[in-house]
Amino acid sequence: MTHIDTFQAAVRLLPLIAILRGLTPAEAPAVGDAIVESGFRLLEVPLNSPQPLDSIALMRERFPNAMVGAGTVLTAQQVREVHAAGGVLVVSPNFNAEVVAETARLGMISLPGVATPSEAFAALAAGATGLKLFPAEAASPAVVKAWLAVLPKGTPLMPVGGITPSNMTEWRNAGATGFGIGSALYKPGKPANAVRDDAQQFVAAWNGSVRA
Repeated sequence: MTHIDTFQAAVRLLPLIAILRGLTPAEAPAVGDAIVESGFRLLEVPLNSPQPLDSIALMRERFPNAMVGAGTVLTAQQVREVHAAGGVLVVSPNFNAEVVAETARLGMISLPGVATPSEAFAALAAGATGLKLFPAEAASPAVVKAWLAVLPKGTPLMPVGGITPSNMTEWRNAGATGFGIGSALYKPGKPANAVRDDAQQFVAAWNGSVRA
């Protein structure tokens, strides 16, 4: 099974990406346990975290049934470094054709950040697996609905930024595939038990918002 097959299966199960900005390798086991045991299968450690490649390698080994990777990936060289650490997800705040192309070449999952339809189509043409609508605070569920009317059918579209358990339903009803969840789930120093509580709230909110 390819990484794309695994990603699609994870999205069908629970299309929420845990964005663990600021995570340290020392925190990774307990925080990862709290999130994975709550049902998350998509874990992202932004590269502007302390020793992010170490955390990625550790969680990749600890959670073989999850997809682990990096966020804030800005260069093709960083893609190669994430790949060497065992990461399979490459998430960016922007669309960079070289980053997307290198990610696709290595068989990894590419989720670039886009803010306009032009960027969205360019990212897909470059080989993106799906699209990160970022920042979601600058958009709206109406934007999701309008984009999905013109994007290729089945394109994963995941708003990131300002997503909480209380506002997921509106985005979901507009057609959002899933979400990236950042500081509402984890921030540096947050105890693992508190992360677990919030992870479970997000899972419950998603399950409650899924249309029959």
